[in-house]
Amino acid sequence: MESLLQRITIDPDICHGKPTIRGLRYPVENMLELLASGMTIDELIVDYPDLEKEDFLACLEYAAKLTQIKSIYKFAS
Repeated sequence: MESLLQRITIDPDICHGKPTIRGLRYPVENMLELLASGMTIDELIVDYPDLEKEDFLACLEYAAKLTQIKSIYKFAS
């Protein structure tokens, strides 16, 4: 079975290199914010008919992977 994370793409020419869904102009960040606001995946599919349930699950999996980062370092400015 294909990993859901393969649905998340990063392209410097799309949305300034932010992670997006399948190379479309739907940033993962925005979809996560909508889910966090209380919208359901079914509601989002109505609003974004070119996306699929698996796309939103991929966003959640991507966010979960980001929480597994061991350390975050502050860069000197």
